[in-house]
Amino acid sequence: MQIDVIDRVHSPLVGSTHPFMSGPFTPNLVELNARELEVIGEIPPRLDGVYLRNTQNPVQQPRGTYHPFDGDGMLHLLSFRRGQVEYRNRFLRTKGFIEEQRAGRALYAGLIDKPSLSERPGWGARGGLRDTAATDVIVHAGEALATFYQCGEPYRLDARTLDMKGVSPWAARVLADGGISAHPKVCPRTGDLLFFNYSKQAPYMHYGEVDRNDRLVHYVPVPLSGPRLPHDMCFTENYAILDDFPLHWDEALLAQGRHKLVYRSDRPTRFAVVPRRHMASREIRWFEASPTYVLHWLNAWEEGSELVMHGYHQKEPMPKAGYDNSGNTLGPERYGPTLYEWRLDLATGKTTERRLDERLLEFGMVNARHWGRPYRYSYNMVAHPGSFLFDGILRYDHISGRSQQYLFGEGRFGSESPMAPCHDAQAEDDGYVVSFITDMKADRSECVVLDARDISRGPVARIVLPHRISSGTHSCWADGSEIKETAQSRQAKGDSA
Repeated sequence: MQIDVIDRVHSPLVGSTHPFMSGPFTPNLVELNARELEVIGEIPPRLDGVYLRNTQNPVQQPRGTYHPFDGDGMLHLLSFRRGQVEYRNRFLRTKGFIEEQRAGRALYAGLIDKPSLSERPGWGARGGLRDTAATDVIVHAGEALATFYQCGEPYRLDARTLDMKGVSPWAARVLADGGISAHPKVCPRTGDLLFFNYSKQAPYMHYGEVDRNDRLVHYVPVPLSGPRLPHDMCFTENYAILDDFPLHWDEALLAQGRHKLVYRSDRPTRFAVVPRRHMASREIRWFEASPTYVLHWLNAWEEGSELVMHGYHQKEPMPKAGYDNSGNTLGPERYGPTLYEWRLDLATGKTTERRLDERLLEFGMVNARHWGRPYRYSYNMVAHPGSFLFDGILRYDHISGRSQQYLFGEGRFGSESPMAPCHDAQAEDDGYVVSFITDMKADRSECVVLDARDISRGPVARIVLPHRISSGTHSCWADGSEIKETAQSRQAKGDSA
């Protein structure tokens, strides 16, 4: 293995016993490039692209109480070319990260602190927080795009080298409304980035589209009756679908400057059906459904007069004992997410819904080439009991209802695992599922590569990483044809050839 140390970041958290700063969540403080990685098995030569994963990776001693979503952002990358791989990891050097590095201490409050604890105003929907861009990652306009769940600025990076490219110029036009939330989507047919944001000021939500050349081409308000806390969105060929769930900040306490979640089980879920920019109509239509909260969506598509949506319906969005910071209130066991289907009938205005499976699953992925259109297979994470960790992957067939799974093994934890279609794929499941594993028993990390058609067979390849990486959350796969080639990435390509 050939390893180059790129940078080291000092942190006072070394040796911390905090549950989200130790064990599988121990932060990484060294940035590396690594080639000639040890491979157990054989890397499929038909894989050409990048696997990117975002990670909360705290550096500074928190000003108040640390929440696991407060950490600084770090991207981990495996670049696949002609049966070879290269690993890199980099901090997301956002404006907040740079400010705190210069100060040598935390300047901003955490999610469960009072905003007044921040020395500076902060970013996004809540205020007082630093924009870490540590939630999600996607590839758009040929570059990686990292985003923050409480809204912030869209940070771009070279998708092969992780060199920072800065904030997209169009961000200035939407920052007053919060910026951009995590979980934007890229339409595989138009190349457009579809995004939303939310804030504590009317109209409380917006929807926008950025074309394949990174130009903001559509931006419209989606008025709500008050501040809400959406997290994800879905879309079809002609519509974006945004959420108004009855789990949000307590309005009465918010008027006092206090942020506390409340669940109004007597209020319905509401879905906004927003026409995409190519549609002549600009009318936003609203549909009601049973009260719940959906953290993540799988997919949506049009079927006759209906919009069909698949996601994770929560049986108990608010824990009876309230939230704590131990991690127990973050595990899927606490809120009961299951695969679920909603159908919004544009002809009648009615909603029908049904549960697809009773098992507790979350953080699912599909072949992104099928976003916005009918699909068959999803790859869902199997939760570790009582914890914000994942023990395996379950492949679900949405036509037959059959499933199969692969478990990582004792003391081995994975994260959101994208489906990586082969560049010349002949079917929806012609490809592989990739997942970074944090192995606590072996004190190392690796990437497992599974045949997407039969994940139960186990890895066709295990790629050993140069260090144990912190457990993370959201990720993506991008085919090599989607990535912008820069001078640096061409150099990296030459080095790895």
